[in-house]
Amino acid sequence: MKLSSVGLILCALNVSTAVYAGGVKVPVSSINGGFYQVTQQNQKHISGTVIDASGQPIIGANVIEKGTTNGIMTDVDGKFTLNVSPSAILQISYLGYLTQDISVGNKNSFAVKLAEDTQNLEEVIVVGYGTQAKVNMTGAVASVLQKELNDRPITSVSAGIQGLAPGVTALSASGKPGGDGASFQIRGKGTLNNSDPYILVDGIETGTIDQIDPNDIESISILKDAASAAIYGSKAANGVILITTKHGKEGRSVVSYNGTVGFQNVANLIEKMSSADYATLYNQALVSAGKTARFSNEEIQKFRDGSDPYNYPNTDWYNLAFRTGLMHKHNININGGSSDVKYMLSGGYLSQEGTMRNSDREQFNLRSNLDLKLSKYFNVRSNMSYIHNNFSEPIPSYGVSDLSGGIFHQLSRIAPWIPYKYEDGSYGSIGDGNPIAWLDIDERAKTKQQNFSGIVATDWNVIDGLKLTAQLAYVSDVKDFSRFMKDVSYKTGYHGPNSLYTYTELWDRISFDGLANYEKTFADHHVKALLGYKAEKYNFKQLNGTRNTFPNNELTDLNAGDASTQTNGDYTRSLSLMSYFGRLNYDYKGKYLFEANLRADGSSRFSKNNRWGYFPSFSGGWRLSEESFMKATQNWLQSLKIRASWGELGNQDALTEYYPWLETYYIGKNYIFDNTLTTGITKTAQKLSSISWETTTNVGIGLDASFLNDFSLSVDYYARTTRDIIMEVPVPGTFGMDPYNDNIGKVKNSGLEASLGWQKKFKDWNFGANLNFAYNKNELLDLGGVKEIISDYYIDRVGKSYHSYYGYVADGLFQSQEEADAYTKQYGNPIGRKFMAGDLRFKDVNGDGKLTAADRDVIGNRFPKFTFGGKLSAGWKNIDLAVLFQGVAHVSRYFSESVTGDFTGDTSHPSTAWLKSWSESNPNGTWPRVAEGQTSASHPSIYSSFWCVNTNYVRVKNISVGYTLPKEFTEKLGVSRARLFYSGENLITFDNLEVNADPESPDGNGYFYPNSKTHSFGINVTF
Repeated sequence: MKLSSVGLILCALNVSTAVYAGGVKVPVSSINGGFYQVTQQNQKHISGTVIDASGQPIIGANVIEKGTTNGIMTDVDGKFTLNVSPSAILQISYLGYLTQDISVGNKNSFAVKLAEDTQNLEEVIVVGYGTQAKVNMTGAVASVLQKELNDRPITSVSAGIQGLAPGVTALSASGKPGGDGASFQIRGKGTLNNSDPYILVDGIETGTIDQIDPNDIESISILKDAASAAIYGSKAANGVILITTKHGKEGRSVVSYNGTVGFQNVANLIEKMSSADYATLYNQALVSAGKTARFSNEEIQKFRDGSDPYNYPNTDWYNLAFRTGLMHKHNININGGSSDVKYMLSGGYLSQEGTMRNSDREQFNLRSNLDLKLSKYFNVRSNMSYIHNNFSEPIPSYGVSDLSGGIFHQLSRIAPWIPYKYEDGSYGSIGDGNPIAWLDIDERAKTKQQNFSGIVATDWNVIDGLKLTAQLAYVSDVKDFSRFMKDVSYKTGYHGPNSLYTYTELWDRISFDGLANYEKTFADHHVKALLGYKAEKYNFKQLNGTRNTFPNNELTDLNAGDASTQTNGDYTRSLSLMSYFGRLNYDYKGKYLFEANLRADGSSRFSKNNRWGYFPSFSGGWRLSEESFMKATQNWLQSLKIRASWGELGNQDALTEYYPWLETYYIGKNYIFDNTLTTGITKTAQKLSSISWETTTNVGIGLDASFLNDFSLSVDYYARTTRDIIMEVPVPGTFGMDPYNDNIGKVKNSGLEASLGWQKKFKDWNFGANLNFAYNKNELLDLGGVKEIISDYYIDRVGKSYHSYYGYVADGLFQSQEEADAYTKQYGNPIGRKFMAGDLRFKDVNGDGKLTAADRDVIGNRFPKFTFGGKLSAGWKNIDLAVLFQGVAHVSRYFSESVTGDFTGDTSHPSTAWLKSWSESNPNGTWPRVAEGQTSASHPSIYSSFWCVNTNYVRVKNISVGYTLPKEFTEKLGVSRARLFYSGENLITFDNLEVNADPESPDGNGYFYPNSKTHSFGINVTF
């Protein structure tokens, strides 16, 4: 069914009706002040049905006797009845569809099929503090509609956005229940610090984007430039994401149910060697180091044939740890109302078993949106949301920052010849444990989180065109976290004592918005103006405690631990923000468009003299297609608009520190006073009171076009420069304190974005394609006076992109010892490990005839230069198919020995890629020779381009196939529409990795909860 609040408005007549079956009297707006008066004399009774191209009924389509106020709207089945004059012309209209005129003539029954108006779809876009007709937009805004998220087995909205909007990079490298959200970047990495976009749900910052039920979402707007985002000032430098939830629509109540049941498996796991292969190559590494082989041929054969599984096992650690996880989601939505009261109620439930044992998520959410028309002058709106989210993840028996990552770390490195269990039931282990033992004893980190958000707003329509709004919003979040590490014994070794770490975090944010909106048309001039005031207060509190040595692994309350081992702490923080802002929109004849924004923010994060920031933007547009000289193109060019913008935005959240300017002192430092050790306080860090916002300047130009009736095109070029980036200032050792922060850095991002859409219908067939592409160049312009900063395999160098990979440039392999020795004699060896046959050969990059540290160079890009995505869709009668894909290019990852594995013995498990290593018997090998531990000059710890791999990929993010049941069948079931579907997520990935790693994985050790591949089956039912 099609249902839209706009479709429930008789736009041409400016009247509002309620839906009644059979064409009885219906109320009109206060302009007419009563009911439609249908004169019975010389009238004929007609009836009919209005459907869309797929044969589904359209609820709320306007059916009007043209030239009169006599009309009605279609009911829940798309039907209508009406009394009209015999010579009447029926005008049928609905938002997003082409209006159709039909002569009544001698007919009494009508079957009307409305065609989609591809030029009017997504006509209204949500922007900051309001909406904007898409045709009048002058900024760079991308939108994602609810249909792009519904019917997909996603558990986080951020991951669902991936691939749908140009210039938006979303990395989702984790399948962890409750932690599978993607990290966003909009138009590149704009700072050296936090570059997350500002995210609001129904106009308030809630921090729950990955907990929102996708079924509750009406639309998502992504504000990418200053022209669209400047209204949010100091929080908008990295872009803004606006999520709008569904609201009630006028008409009888409509109940819908959406449900899916699916299963998940790990998408990518690195293929590891068998015990026999590892033992063979490990022997080779030992012998090449002049040592004795560890395993005999007989022992290797036992590994291979499995004849002695306890003493010579081939343990598949991944298989023991991972499983097929069941997931099911349910949502019920009730929607309806009258011209005075509109409501939307929804409830959702999610249950998810993680692909790694002992990980799961259970979420329950409620949402209610209510719109009340109190009188001609006053309206009241209320949005309420409650989310209860519990999730857990497995932990190792020792403390690590990434909990389930600690499990994966051990799974990746423990040798396959270590038994999971011995014959007597005791656990095998290496020095730091057995990961399956940790899973068996079910030790977890558990998180319980409750989030409430509420908005109450009042609109006062003072005079025609002037509306005043007061909005009060409150958000609170309570998180309770506990991590109980159980003690465990192995055949040799013990992990203990058991210990508990727990904390409770509380935060809330209260905000007030006062808005004045004015809109007026004067002849050919149209003006919209917004003035606003905002005040918000954020409070944070954490309380934590630890104890260890519990009587057993079942008593997990803090009081059960040894009191002598307890530690505890708490801290509180608060932030305040006050803002004044305004926006002016002007257009002349809908052809010449102008917009100006200004926001002033005062933040408690900075000192009084640096508290206020001012963020302006200006943009303009020219709709060339509306010019008289373009009339000759009207038969093929429906719309053409050129846009340009300039503006400045701020980033006050660059640092997580609440008071970066305030001098603070450390309590608990010891010093000698009068020959006595005394505890006191001291200053450990220098603070600058002048520290303030990071400021981003945006310049952009764009083009929007619709042509050949079926195509739409949007192209944008942008340049954004961030100055005053907060960086650490290096200090000498004699300074006596930590390095301090100052506004000294500068970064530029520039690029091109394009999106192309096509929609076409051929009788019972319909096809669609929406493609997007983006190029972004990131360049460091200033690092506070220094030319480069090197950290491990990263380099920040002026003129290069942020966090480029840095190392020696590999140039093939030495094919003989003579070649390696000759190279060493000519170029030297700064590595400290002898070059051997089969080792990597490094380039003399600077051409000075020597190999030195100066020959290290930029060897890869951490952030992609090219991103692309798209959706292809097709339908035939009641069957629909859609394929969503996305990918990146010109991007790399540095994989350490933790990903590739090396030859350390029990504490390593090499990848099967090492089977391609060079040896005298395999001189055509493409990987370096195997060597014991880190003794080789080719080891990944010697940073080189060989280990910095190209991670370009194309991924089929989603495939969905649906079937809408015939209406004659659903009517018998008492429902108006039912659709069955299959949906698959992360099904296929195309890349050129030699190690079967996830190309989206973080660089470095690869210790993270792997991404998931999901298959699900679902149903959408509307009653």
